[in-house]
Amino acid sequence: MTHFSSRWHDHPALDALVKQLSERAPHYDRVGEIAFENIEILRNAGYFSLAVPKEYGGGGISFYDMTVIVEKIAKGDPSTALILAMQYLHTTSIATSPTWPPTIREEILLDIFRHGSLINALRVEPDLGTPSRGGIPHTRLTRAGKDWHLTGQKIFSTGSSALRWGLVWCATDETPQRVGQVLVRLDQPGISIEKSWHHLGMRATGSDTFIFQKVKIPDRHLVNVVSVEEGNPETPDLSIWHALLLSHLYNAIAHSARDWFISFLHKRTPSGLGKPLATLPRFHTIVGEIDSLLLSNTALLDHAHKADISLPEASQIKRLVTEQAIKAVNRAIEVTGNPGLDQNNPLERHYRNVLCGRIHSPQGDTVLETAGRLALQRS
Repeated sequence: MTHFSSRWHDHPALDALVKQLSERAPHYDRVGEIAFENIEILRNAGYFSLAVPKEYGGGGISFYDMTVIVEKIAKGDPSTALILAMQYLHTTSIATSPTWPPTIREEILLDIFRHGSLINALRVEPDLGTPSRGGIPHTRLTRAGKDWHLTGQKIFSTGSSALRWGLVWCATDETPQRVGQVLVRLDQPGISIEKSWHHLGMRATGSDTFIFQKVKIPDRHLVNVVSVEEGNPETPDLSIWHALLLSHLYNAIAHSARDWFISFLHKRTPSGLGKPLATLPRFHTIVGEIDSLLLSNTALLDHAHKADISLPEASQIKRLVTEQAIKAVNRAIEVTGNPGLDQNNPLERHYRNVLCGRIHSPQGDTVLETAGRLALQRS
């Protein structure tokens, strides 16, 4: 695998890679499939192991470095970038978790380093929805001798058929009940994938449905399972990183839309006008509006990296950045007419993709409710 310098995110190969991803993105968006050639390129270049700590052979990159590379990859193909973002997030969660047994931690981190194996959390269910809103998952662990059997479904599983490992959110059938993450190798008997991801945007994430039918789980793979009374075993730091990685990703989509819009204004010369749209004051104002939204995003993200922010603050930043990214792309859509909605141009794809920022947790209504409640409690 390639070993980057300390400033690896400025590596010339990364810019060339982003260009390749951008050229392939329209195809995979239309067919709605994971861009496995992108996955292989990233794996061979060592990107999937960069978050593995150096003591296990990985890059040991900082969180700031993760956001830089995710944002750059997202400018080429945000679906591929989302798979990479989840890889970094959960590699880091394994490396820093106080509950993972050292032998299991080493096994997974070495597998990621040596083989570029992909991992993601599988959390959402048809009935429960997202666990971020509370509730006990229907996916169940049932004792089977010395081991356990896992049965249930997980929808919206980003990366699906590209993943080797899953951190499955489930509950035991014990009394009292326990809930949390179970480590599952996803190529074993009893696991199938149902093609179910037919969404408006981020169509190449392969966020399909996993079906588990009495999948054998060794007791040692109950890596992060706690009593129901203890609540969510995930750390606040992980949730902060999740919010900020998504902020960078969706901000990158808006920048890609802005760049195409600028190019369109320079190239578009209506016969009745006789000069490019870029010469008209009306469009100067619109570009200024878009750039002001993106400048605000930059300020928010810079603040997040320089300050010791709380989870409610990170959630607010995610909401603000994604909403302003959506507004920026929407503004370009409003004034480009038919070319902006033409599938031969990327702007409509950027618009569909950026809208998905609202769906990712933390979602706007819960962010605002939490922020308001905390503010009132402090007053």
